[in-house]
Amino acid sequence: MFLRFLIICILLLYVVRLLFRYLAPILFQSLVNKAQQGQQNYGRPNQANNNPTGRIKIDYIPEEATKSKVPDTEGDFVDYVEIKEK
Repeated sequence: MFLRFLIICILLLYVVRLLFRYLAPILFQSLVNKAQQGQQNYGRPNQANNNPTGRIKIDYIPEEATKSKVPDTEGDFVDYVEIKEK
């Protein structure tokens, strides 16, 4: 009984080793091809982007951005400078 179990285990290990020897290169090659395609597509701009280079198109400007929080009648803005005492 033990001898039969041992022979089955050795045969299974041998078969798995043979399968891995032939299937592993195929799997790794497909992974390498996917990585290369991803790297090639990384630098390309989207095909849907029809704007020429250097042009910006703004579709929506929120109302809050057009209104100033401080009215123009308030005067000039002066930068704040902190003075440290020694």
